[in-house]
Amino acid sequence: MSVDIGGRLRFIRARQKLSQRELAKRSGVTNSTISLIESNQMNPSVGALKRILDGIPMGLAEFFALEPEKRRKIFYRSEELTEVGKKPISYRQVGDNLFGRSLQILKERYEPGSDTGRVHLVHDGEEGGIVISGKLEVTVEDERRILNPGDAYYFESRRPHRFRCVGGKPCEVISACTPPTF
Repeated sequence: MSVDIGGRLRFIRARQKLSQRELAKRSGVTNSTISLIESNQMNPSVGALKRILDGIPMGLAEFFALEPEKRRKIFYRSEELTEVGKKPISYRQVGDNLFGRSLQILKERYEPGSDTGRVHLVHDGEEGGIVISGKLEVTVEDERRILNPGDAYYFESRRPHRFRCVGGKPCEVISACTPPTF
């Protein structure tokens, strides 16, 4: 599924009556970066998009689900999961529209050596996950653990955190967060 991130960001920024300059100031991202993203000349990392959306404020889930569905879907085939990540990390979300929902479920895949970025993630809510395959290094504030298949994590998302695939094989995780913030 292809998503017009630039057009979506431009629409949301305009709806909020924000200039590119004001959004850049609020999010700590340069004005030129926002311009490049909105013109689809640059694809932002998940972390960069989250920082920009924090300046609105809006979560990633809301960003990728602009209009509520008429009827709530119950079952999803693997190919119907909505990709909200960017290589080398895949985040496949259950459901394409999370408006009015209080839970977000993701099937995550990290390629060897990939991580969520040097800047730790911080957002409202709680999150947890179970490692299905590979090895995942999870850092929450000053605590760090390498999780193997079957191991799990659960923490308050306002605590600075980071995820990294360690080892030579991809890592897969099934995770959930509430409220949907990604």
